Amino acid sequence: MPKLSVIVPFYNVQQYAPDTLRSLRANAREDFEFILVDDHSRDETPAILERAAEDLSKVAEVRHVRHEVNGGLATARNTGLDLARGEYLTFLDGDDWLAPGYLTELVTAIEDLGCDFVRTDHVQTTARARSVHRAPVGRRYEVLNPREAILPVDRTTSVDYAYAWAGAYHRRLLDKGVLHFTDGLRTAEDRPWIWKLHREAETFAVVSLLGVFYRRGVAGSLTQIGDVRQLDFIRAFDQVVEETAADRDADKLLPKAVRTYCAIIAHHLSGIEKFEPPVAKQLRVMAAAAIKRMPQDALGDVLDTMDLRRAAKLRRLRRRITPAKAAA
Repeated sequence: MPKLSVIVPFYNVQQYAPDTLRSLRANAREDFEFILVDDHSRDETPAILERAAEDLSKVAEVRHVRHEVNGGLATARNTGLDLARGEYLTFLDGDDWLAPGYLTELVTAIEDLGCDFVRTDHVQTTARARSVHRAPVGRRYEVLNPREAILPVDRTTSVDYAYAWAGAYHRRLLDKGVLHFTDGLRTAEDRPWIWKLHREAETFAVVSLLGVFYRRGVAGSLTQIGDVRQLDFIRAFDQVVEETAADRDADKLLPKAVRTYCAIIAHHLSGIEKFEPPVAKQLRVMAAAAIKRMPQDALGDVLDTMDLRRAAKLRRLRRRITPAKAAA
């Protein structure tokens, strides 16, 4: 069994994949396994991966697969999880990179702590600018209860730091069915995943490691594109609310899920000009329907405690007559 499986999906990242792959080589060990998943790239990424897989195989175990159809990041990660054999698992995106030796530090941290998963800080890079982003948990190198890290409702908490690559996960979570993503989600795929992780794992810790470099502002990234794929955030947060409503601590946790959903809707509405006009119209309709699906008691409490501008925008949506309702 490899000590660590590193799952790395790639899709049309010919400009950045060489940096990613060089960083993997700078982290390689004989007991590490790199799983390279090409999600049906249509540029030079497949050729780059072919060459890199041969080179990496000299210093680590490498598994290289190519999807016949593009399925999105969640599906590509699931392919990697299905192939992974490691005692521990982590992720990296195909346009990001790692500091040399980071993976060894990560494995040492989770082994020393003996918990289900660890979370780390990261460095965000936009062009030449870099900034440190900290996991929103103050207690470091201490084993904690992940359910308790979901709250409080009105603050940024561990479930809001929804980066799968910012940490490492024990194989027992994979065997329990906790680590797979919702297949087919094109955006916000980390949101149902991070909530499930915190509800179903038993222990976690946060460690002060800075080794992941997260590239923002990448041309072609879904964060830069206003097409219909962006609307998958609604399906993702519907899942968060539905699963949290069925949780044994729903009375405590559901207000946090609803508040986060509302904040994300307000965020997308505030930047609605980036969407193509038909998608912007669809966003308003779908957001209004989502507001009406939410538990209304929890929604009312959230709107009463949000800032006035965002609350007013969401209340207007709440009053909106959706096409389905009008037809009825």
